[in-house]
Amino acid sequence: MKYKLEHACIRVMDLEKSLEFYKGALELKETRRKDFPKWKFTLVYLTDADENFEIELTYNYSPEKPYEMGNGFSHFALVVKDLEKSYDVHKKSGYEVTDLKGLPGEQPSYYFITDPDGYKIEIIRAK
Repeated sequence: MKYKLEHACIRVMDLEKSLEFYKGALELKETRRKDFPKWKFTLVYLTDADENFEIELTYNYSPEKPYEMGNGFSHFALVVKDLEKSYDVHKKSGYEVTDLKGLPGEQPSYYFITDPDGYKIEIIRAK
């Protein structure tokens, strides 16, 4: 069998803040939106320029407290051709980013940026 990654879902506290982050910082575009007022939630799907994958933002109306990340999920990752330029743009834009990092014995090849809900996104230099 052949499998293809379709989407990853994350729950967000403030849909507009999350959309601003994913569209602005990561240049993802909204592909579709489904509102379910009777059940009090909205789903928004975002994709990259090549439409390789989607992130599903799930917004439950009026969440009472932030979601717990748990200790099993770590992050998801995006690749970019010019890592240093991406890093500079994110840093200058005021996003929460780590220093450039590399695996032990290797040159820096990635960093992490944090979304409004605390999810970590790894930005990796394209090979």
